[in-house]
Amino acid sequence: MSLIECFSVIKYILVFVNLIFWVIGATSIALSIWMLVDQTFLVTLSQDHSNFYAGLYILLIAGALMFIVAFLGCCGAYKESQYMLVSFFSCMLLVIVAQVAAGAWLYVNSDRLEELVRSSVHISIKNEYGVISSRTKIVDIFQQQLHCCGANGSNDWAGSKYSNKGSNSEILLTVNQGTIFIVPKSCCKDEKTMDCEKSRKMRIADVIPSAIFNDGCTNLILKELRKQSCIFFGIIITFGVFEIVGLIFSLTLCCAIGSNGRYKA
Repeated sequence: MSLIECFSVIKYILVFVNLIFWVIGATSIALSIWMLVDQTFLVTLSQDHSNFYAGLYILLIAGALMFIVAFLGCCGAYKESQYMLVSFFSCMLLVIVAQVAAGAWLYVNSDRLEELVRSSVHISIKNEYGVISSRTKIVDIFQQQLHCCGANGSNDWAGSKYSNKGSNSEILLTVNQGTIFIVPKSCCKDEKTMDCEKSRKMRIADVIPSAIFNDGCTNLILKELRKQSCIFFGIIITFGVFEIVGLIFSLTLCCAIGSNGRYKA
């Protein structure tokens, strides 16, 4: 294969790689705009609108940046424009640096993120279940799907707003061995059985009934998040490989175009 043919191959590979980036950017933009516009979806997912909006705007900005970078790379390669290819190279380099910085931040702050998850689960069970409908649905889902009950166990429901809801007594500020509490149906292994209804009323320090899930949810949630994070980082690494290929090919093609008559598409 001659040098001219090699540069032609590089040119069209770069166009193809940037088309992939363009599709990813366009998808991110469309997805974030849909979630921002669809109020039903937003309310169903989260009551914490400020954090949710922040995440969506970050996704929107990232998608827009990827869309622009892909446009520069694709047009620059196809039109053989050095200016576009240099702009693509510079923007892509900034994106890679930002991704590395974000990955380093996540690694350094992994313990803080874990504590945030633990705190969030605990607060949802103690104060938000039965009060905020979206939190109630989320807790029910992960208790049923992960086969767990409470943050660290069923005793976490003692003194919760849900356990004291509808009772004549005030919300318990402290709990002891004699505290009687109620767990939700989602703590049951089978919600439709009579054993479920009989076992939901419990006392601290008593043996957990066989009809109730024994494990707490927090560690299971963190385990599932670690499993999903491995898949996520695998995708990011694959994506990073494409970015580096685009970086190298854009620089190679830019140098070839700038050479005196050595390359003609």
